[in-house]
Amino acid sequence: MRIVVARCQVDYAGRLTAHLPMATRVLMIKADGSVLVHSDGGSYKPLNWMSPPCTLREGTTEDGQVEWTVTSPKTDDTLRILLEEVVSDSSHELGIDPGLQKDGVEKHLQALLADHPATLAEGLTLVRREYPTAIGPVDLMCRDALGVSVAVEIKRRGDIDGVEQLTRYLELLNRDPLLTGNGAVRGIFAAQEIKPQARVLATDRGIACAVVDYDALRGLDDPSHRLF
Repeated sequence: MRIVVARCQVDYAGRLTAHLPMATRVLMIKADGSVLVHSDGGSYKPLNWMSPPCTLREGTTEDGQVEWTVTSPKTDDTLRILLEEVVSDSSHELGIDPGLQKDGVEKHLQALLADHPATLAEGLTLVRREYPTAIGPVDLMCRDALGVSVAVEIKRRGDIDGVEQLTRYLELLNRDPLLTGNGAVRGIFAAQEIKPQARVLATDRGIACAVVDYDALRGLDDPSHRLF
């Protein structure tokens, strides 16, 4: 991973345009080909990014200022980063990541919902567990009865941070035309308990909430309740 701290200006052009005025920021270039622009606030969420795979070209403008151009082979999106001053530029070999190790109850809850996705919404079927994105895996990627992709984030206790996490996933997933052929990717925020503030935020962002009964799910998965 390459980490650059620099005073820079960032301009994005694609389905929309976005401009970040000159300021000191952290630029992350990951081995998977993603490029992320972070500030000192906003928690984990980058100010702008390009999802992998993408190509980074380092050059200069006509007046000799350093400029990075990030392009994607899948889209016409372009991220241009004008660097006025580089404070730090370092590269690090992180090696293979073992992945997020969730606590037992949450991990088991994910496994149970993967086996019984229709308990979250009628007609829901599983596509894949731990669906990969540039910022981490989505717990469950599903498909509804109409063929629309549905991303499910699972928590033991659902709070605002969990909704923000799912929102971030949805922003990335909805850039993938392979997932949006039947409509925009929807989100379901599933937890044993969802805090009122998290529910309000999820509803405002068009994310469905599902309160999960862990014991009832375990009952569905109990071998003694199976006919065959």
